[in-house]
Amino acid sequence: MNEILEYLRSCGTFYLATCEDGQPHVRPFGAVCEFEGRLYIVTNNRKHVYDQMKKNGKVEICGMENGTWIRVEGEVKEDLRREAREAMMSANPSLQNMYSVDDNLMTVFFFERGKAAISSFTEDPKQILF
Repeated sequence: MNEILEYLRSCGTFYLATCEDGQPHVRPFGAVCEFEGRLYIVTNNRKHVYDQMKKNGKVEICGMENGTWIRVEGEVKEDLRREAREAMMSANPSLQNMYSVDDNLMTVFFFERGKAAISSFTEDPKQILF
């Protein structure tokens, strides 16, 4: 888990893909954290991405750095607990410019299960299950 988390943090920006009515949708994300041993992402509950993840929790993340890339696939679920939002805010202080823990906009999702692959053009992919 730590390797996935650190890789995504080092990317700065990574891309989250969802699917709606058979059409993929990809957008940039940048905040990630670990809480209770799970990988979390954050979004605004008024965005289309929120509705898409609620309807179909199967998502994929991709990020790239220094000639390597990571793909994280899995199924996400919303965590409505304040403690989960606090953990996200604590790990990503820049979110304070957009959200507060109790603003009824900020929501977090965790990967219920998933797998990651860190790849390059010169080595076999490293597989990580979580």
